[in-house]
Amino acid sequence: MKKSLIALAVMAAAGAASAQSSVTLFGIVDATFNHGRADGGSRVTQLTNSGYNSSRLGFRGTEDLGGGMSASFWLEAGISNDDGRAGGGIPAGNQATTVAGNTGLNFNRRSTVSLAGGWGELRLGRDYTASFWNLTVFDPFGTNGVGTNTMLLGAATLAPSGTSGVAVRASNTIGYFLPPNLGGFYGQAQYWMGENDDALGVGEDNGSGFGLRIGYGQGPFNVALGWQRTNYEGAGLDDFRSWNLGGQWDFGMAKVMAQYGRDEGAAGGATGVDGRGWLIGALVPVGAGEVRASYSEYRFDFNVAGAPEPRARKFAVGYVHNLSKRTAVYATIARIRNSDGFVGGPRFALGASSFAAGTVNGSSTGYDIGIRHSF
Repeated sequence: MKKSLIALAVMAAAGAASAQSSVTLFGIVDATFNHGRADGGSRVTQLTNSGYNSSRLGFRGTEDLGGGMSASFWLEAGISNDDGRAGGGIPAGNQATTVAGNTGLNFNRRSTVSLAGGWGELRLGRDYTASFWNLTVFDPFGTNGVGTNTMLLGAATLAPSGTSGVAVRASNTIGYFLPPNLGGFYGQAQYWMGENDDALGVGEDNGSGFGLRIGYGQGPFNVALGWQRTNYEGAGLDDFRSWNLGGQWDFGMAKVMAQYGRDEGAAGGATGVDGRGWLIGALVPVGAGEVRASYSEYRFDFNVAGAPEPRARKFAVGYVHNLSKRTAVYATIARIRNSDGFVGGPRFALGASSFAAGTVNGSSTGYDIGIRHSF
């Protein structure tokens, strides 16, 4: 009898605990048939992934702490479902190097733990940067596939090799998010650490940075401003800075999106490189699907008198058809034109294609056809 009572008490306690916390397994598997062609250069056809949404596998959980407080975690890994690989290298801190041998399942997309309440959310770990949110939220293609806007391509080009200038994500972040009950206003602030030993001579603050985002979304209208700065120390390096303004208006028959941004490259001194770009796009519902379209431009500015200013102009259009709430098929085609360039200067090709050596400008075409399933 006593054993039965003890067992019932244990089961009741376990039930109470499970009622206050939950853990969810989630993910996306996106397979993409992709073709890219650079005029006068190479052609590549491949089965790849993440043409509509980034393929991923994750775990997230929340515990109710009472009094309006909660604790949560989020672990999310990128996966390459076309060949079975998972994870991939993660920058060592926020530096221009990658952890050697780090090729297993890594939670390289997000790895955070949080405390939240009526005062907002404190989030620690690896996460999106504040300025990246505008690039992906106000892009009809969500910065995925051949339709990805040129503003993200440009920002990644200006960053130190291997880091993407923390243009997308940063490790070792301490972030604060405003609570969701501010009448449509939202925002976040982040600080990320380089975590260097100053005795090694690489600079204690190398790779550290700060980001802010503030926005307002109410009814059909949404607008936000993002900014970030990352410190880079060493020969020929300077800080990487980026800011952008994005917005969206939902007219019912279509959502119209626009954004503008500027970047300051991490190559310092008189040979520094800056960039600026803009995008306009739309999402148009059609039955069970949606038409996506965008036009974007990005121009590089080399801080040398008389230097050329390479420019990339891109148009993309696609269609997504929802077979269910979780499964969709899609197709996208894009064309990018590079102009005003020089030998060895920056230029973009779609898919995995590349231009012939010595090409100054050139255009490239790419398309994605795929299926996306989420769980």
